[in-house]
Amino acid sequence: MSRYVSYRDFDWLLIIFVLMLCGLGVMEIRSATVHTKFAGAHIKQLYWIGGGLMGMFLISLLNYQALLDKVHWMYIAAIASLMSVMVFGQKYLGARRWIKMPGGQHFQPSEWVKLILILAVAKYFADLHHRELSWSDFIKAGAMVGVPMLMVLAQPDLGTALTYIPIAIMGLFLGGVRAKQALAVLLLAGLIMPLAWHKLKPYQKDRLISFMEPEADKQGSGYQVIQSKIAVGSGGIWGGTGTQTHLSYLPVPQTDFIFAAFAEEHGFVGALGVLLLYFIVLMRLTQNAQTAPDRAGTFVVMGVVAVLSFHILVNVGMVVGFMPVTGIPLPLMSYGGSSVLFMFLALGMVMNVRMRRFVN
Repeated sequence: MSRYVSYRDFDWLLIIFVLMLCGLGVMEIRSATVHTKFAGAHIKQLYWIGGGLMGMFLISLLNYQALLDKVHWMYIAAIASLMSVMVFGQKYLGARRWIKMPGGQHFQPSEWVKLILILAVAKYFADLHHRELSWSDFIKAGAMVGVPMLMVLAQPDLGTALTYIPIAIMGLFLGGVRAKQALAVLLLAGLIMPLAWHKLKPYQKDRLISFMEPEADKQGSGYQVIQSKIAVGSGGIWGGTGTQTHLSYLPVPQTDFIFAAFAEEHGFVGALGVLLLYFIVLMRLTQNAQTAPDRAGTFVVMGVVAVLSFHILVNVGMVVGFMPVTGIPLPLMSYGGSSVLFMFLALGMVMNVRMRRFVN
């Protein structure tokens, strides 16, 4: 580690709030899986959190400016990893998203690609040096994010692919996108929506249809949303016994619907407490972006803010029926090694930037 940086400059308060969310997640994973075939998943989650903390501290030692200088090689490696999924990936429930690792574990490359995109977008816009964005800049940034996004869509993994969009949006916003450019993109998106609809898989179409009218297929595509809303509602103010979760009415309560399971057992007060913790984390991250030593550092931290905000918004909106079911996990709480590792590595990059804010 450089003699100019110190772990005293870590945002320890941010880490405390992050670990509080992780602890609530582990507690709920244990409660939701205790009498199921997934019993013991909370122990694996603890291992992933421990590994994530180690990764966070290690990545904070690297100089983020040096990483940005080599990000083009990292981007190539990211594309190669997505290609390897197409060739060697494990197929599960019709999707090829994971690579089997030694020891029986599965790695999802599309998760760590988010971190590479945050760095790549930060490098690209920081190098523009505040000049007004041209259409060429706009298209290049779109292609940078669009190529891996299309590769992930082909797996198919609509949820993870969508999480790449806020990285591009944040980069364009901070980079100085003009109103007419933003309007043109919105109009273009509206025009290609019908084409995009025909490219969706049947189950993806069913999810979107059930989002608008879940009661139309109560035992099929609308089942998850209906059971999730029942679970959230049955929690009341202070929470209950978790009947929906423990009797297995609520699907995958330890992953995508962990917020619904938590709300059922801890009520409105508990759910509000979790949202407050997320709000504090986002505000601490934004504060770190404001104190970044350079433009690139600000872009890196705000890229993390964009992805985290999108995950929270979509997942919580999904469990209460305001968003379609897309398979996007709740950061730091949902069970899953790839998601946990990405989040801690992203926090490591934030700490990396923070620790160098006083370095000349």
